[in-house]
Amino acid sequence: MSQSMKRYFCELVGTFFLVFAGTGAVIANEVFSNSLGQVGIAMTFGLIVMAVIYSFGDSSGAHINPAVTIAFFLGKRHSGKDTIFYVFFQCIGGILASLLLWSVFPTHQTLGTTLPGVSEWGAFVYEFLLTFLLMLVILSVATGAKEKGLMAGVAIGGTVALEALFAGPVTGASMNPARSLAPALISGHTESLWIYLTATTLGAAAAIPSCKWLHIKNCCDSTVD
Repeated sequence: MSQSMKRYFCELVGTFFLVFAGTGAVIANEVFSNSLGQVGIAMTFGLIVMAVIYSFGDSSGAHINPAVTIAFFLGKRHSGKDTIFYVFFQCIGGILASLLLWSVFPTHQTLGTTLPGVSEWGAFVYEFLLTFLLMLVILSVATGAKEKGLMAGVAIGGTVALEALFAGPVTGASMNPARSLAPALISGHTESLWIYLTATTLGAAAAIPSCKWLHIKNCCDSTVD
């Protein structure tokens, strides 16, 4: 297997486990009488992101998020070819996880789909800002398009958990098109999917020029891996 294919497969596996653990926690919480609660769900998302970063950060960068990959491309830190394949494999990984969860919980109606608890405009603003902040943190700890260093997983996973804690009840705290796409497609609840595909991508993209403007050091210099 070529190095490129290994990176793409890492993104598939990483996104699979993100969706499997994260949306699996949402499903389990509903099926088993609020056994996890919002704190448990938020911690699951944060911890699985941290685990994937430590597993694949040095290989593929552990983006596990099309919005992050697209933002790295816009910041000239990721090639066009890799961006296309990363997004494709991320989405496939998420869909496979949702299919597995559907096979285990065939009667569950949403499979952890992100659905807004507020107006569509309110959900759009939330998801934009959530992903904007997440991308700023990623840019601050990434080298090129890879998350590296001992604290990268803690910083990024902690940010995901924090945002899931306060925004989970509002929008589902997606921050990730693949995380929302997979359960929406498998459950058939695609009515609000456009919010989670567009707001997250725009939020991550907006973080690129903002990072360059806000930081004194050249942490956001363009480097294509």
